[in-house]
Amino acid sequence: MTSLGEQHGNTGELAVAIAGGGPVGLAVAAFLDAAGVPVEVFERATVPSEHSKATVMHPRTLETLEVLTTPSGGRFSEELLARGRTASRTHFALLPSLLDYAGLDTPYPFVLLIPQARTERLLEAHLRERGVPVRRGCEVTGFEQHEDGVRVRLGDGTVREVAHLVGADGAHSVVRRLAEVDFPGSPPSALGFGADVELDRPPEGISHQWFAATGSVSVIPLPDGGYRVFGTEAADTRLDPETIRERRAQPLTPEGLRAAMRRVVGHDFGLRSVSWLTRSTDVTRHASRYRVGRVHLAGDAAHVHLPAGGQGLNVGLQDAANLAWKLAAEIRGWATPALTHGELGYEHERRRVAERLAANTLAQGALMHDFSPSGAALRELFADLIARGGDTARELTGWLSGLGLDYPQPDGAHPLAGTRAPDLALRPVPGGGPGGSGDDRLLRALRVDRFLLADFTPDGAFADLACERVAVRRALPREGAWASAGAALVRPDGYVAHATAAADPGAMAEALGKWVATAESVSRPTAV
Repeated sequence: MTSLGEQHGNTGELAVAIAGGGPVGLAVAAFLDAAGVPVEVFERATVPSEHSKATVMHPRTLETLEVLTTPSGGRFSEELLARGRTASRTHFALLPSLLDYAGLDTPYPFVLLIPQARTERLLEAHLRERGVPVRRGCEVTGFEQHEDGVRVRLGDGTVREVAHLVGADGAHSVVRRLAEVDFPGSPPSALGFGADVELDRPPEGISHQWFAATGSVSVIPLPDGGYRVFGTEAADTRLDPETIRERRAQPLTPEGLRAAMRRVVGHDFGLRSVSWLTRSTDVTRHASRYRVGRVHLAGDAAHVHLPAGGQGLNVGLQDAANLAWKLAAEIRGWATPALTHGELGYEHERRRVAERLAANTLAQGALMHDFSPSGAALRELFADLIARGGDTARELTGWLSGLGLDYPQPDGAHPLAGTRAPDLALRPVPGGGPGGSGDDRLLRALRVDRFLLADFTPDGAFADLACERVAVRRALPREGAWASAGAALVRPDGYVAHATAAADPGAMAEALGKWVATAESVSRPTAV
């Protein structure tokens, strides 16, 4: 029996095993590795998937991934941008009026179109360069928890002793089942189709076509020159779960795809070849618990829903960011009880996000799959509200982009607390040093294993709070809600843990005690 720590050269140190080598599992591993935590990934499939699956990455996800640095000193988000294609507008529920990301306060005011298979390959290559093992053809088949860790059994008969186990093994998660976590929700009522294809007569640009009499078909150009086609026939909605199970059991064929497209839009866009086919439903579920002892769930293992707008991939990657820094803090001994099991913990924060995700994808399903006069009228109403660019468009843009997500904070907290921190401009560190040379933006200065305290005071009143787990950086003033901030404590995942309007280091140090367990690490100043 071996520990992961022994495999990583940290003899005797327990670390983290991750079940599932999809994008979420690989991202959890990458974030943990960035925090210096030994980690290993176990994936049942022997080779990486070649199927594009999810194709959309939203702004907040790209921001989150910027914390990962490459061996050359670049950022992982840059690797993704170099291999994808951007679009400034995106749809909500296939409505003809699109949401515009162009003016958003982010370095990434667009959606990135990149096949999931490419994202997975890039993440796996990143881990390989970092020396993090990804064991393919090796599935987690069982585990037993004890006071000091988890004994993980693998399909090849070997056993690993680890501190924590993360189940990122998909909708049919073995880890979730073995942890006896319920997976309640609503059954499917609609059956859709999806495929990666080559077309001789594709529509211009991104196309979403919806017809009350027949159904919908969408065509999206992929970066490699092919197209993603997906849609739903009107006849495949308002079905009972048993009918859907029977139809899903019948494999979708290229001929079946061609026939479905012709039934909906009258032609097949010159369908030439098909490289991947799938059926999808609107089944919606989320786990009743995200943590059982030392076992954690993330991504599709924790929540499934209608694949609308790529939100599953994006929420899963943000699950990874939230879980990883808190798990690293727990393993390294500086997490408070509120951070591990309380109101600041992974489960408390991300279950709320999953509930909102379920609600908005169910709402999109209603707009997408009600092929009736009343459904058409509802779509027209929502399309008009989006076209006006008012509160409805802003709210929906915040949902899909991820930039509108916030976490609950106690009554009386500063308005910025719990909100996403924008990419603040930071003053250079005198003489360089960590956080200097090029890290003049918040997203580039964030680290998975520490907080960043943005000090807006003209005299640097918060400088003495710098310590091992808190980097203090002088920040340039901003407008709007940030104009009143004297300082903001930013979490490793880019959200504001605490903010104050006054130059009161004592109050900020007290607030740090909610997040950082040891008083010594808060009170002992060190150089940045």
